[in-house]
Amino acid sequence: MRLGVLDVGSNTVHLLVVDAHPGACPLPAHSHKADLRLAQLLDGDGAIGPDGVDRLVAVVRDALQAAEDKGVEDLLPFATSAVREASNADDVLARVQAETGVELQVLTGAEEARLTFLAARRWFGWSSGKLLVLDIGGGSLEVAYGMDEEPDAAVSLPLGAGRLTATWLPGDPPGPDAVRALRRHVRAEIARTVGEFSRFGAPDHVVATSKTFKQLARIAGAARSADGLYVQRELKRESLEGWVPRLAGMTVEERSELPGVSDGRAGQLLAGALVAEAAMDLFGVETLEICPWALREGVILRRLDHMPTS
Repeated sequence: MRLGVLDVGSNTVHLLVVDAHPGACPLPAHSHKADLRLAQLLDGDGAIGPDGVDRLVAVVRDALQAAEDKGVEDLLPFATSAVREASNADDVLARVQAETGVELQVLTGAEEARLTFLAARRWFGWSSGKLLVLDIGGGSLEVAYGMDEEPDAAVSLPLGAGRLTATWLPGDPPGPDAVRALRRHVRAEIARTVGEFSRFGAPDHVVATSKTFKQLARIAGAARSADGLYVQRELKRESLEGWVPRLAGMTVEERSELPGVSDGRAGQLLAGALVAEAAMDLFGVETLEICPWALREGVILRRLDHMPTS
């Protein structure tokens, strides 16, 4: 059957259409994406303003049309941290449903971490042993660890690249004091959670998902997206540590000229790099591997798991 997953994230609204059935690998058929940056549309009270809600409704309506055009039989719509943490979340959800008919399921941070972990486990398989999975979104950082399909530990921290950029890094490029302050904040937040994971022992394999990690791996020399899903892509902490000060000294325009960095993500790349560097350091990770599957695939896999096989 043809499934669609509609992901209302902090940076983008992304419709992923796949051909799938239980026991088979979901095959991508179509991708429809719109930059919305909900995390940056919050007002002083933490609410998504009228203009932001208007834009969200319009984007969801467009995605619905795209899903219909591609023959989607079952649509799985969900929202993550930007909607979850908005002070007017209930009003936003009600208006989206009233004007589009789409009932967005708001995932908790822990659910995000667990579903992303499921996707990574299915991608790498049981031979990867104990997995540590890192995912930097626009609004939050998810960390999950385990040896089964359900992680033994999973946390979500308010350390998304978009959120941190908007609140901690004014200026283009930001001043060194601002960068140092953000670095201290990020490391303090992550350090509080390390003990929850270290008691399970060292992971056998560390993987990362998300656009932020993919772009950091690319500028550090990993293969291009065009080279295909099955090319191994790694990010070494040593390489990342060399890039952080370089990114801190670049303007957004200069970052956008780096290989694999899009104009829309260039402004968030420094904050994302600081989070990635801190996570790798504090969790004792020298090298991690980029996983092509992430939250959207996890939602699809969970849906397939609950479908009858005949």
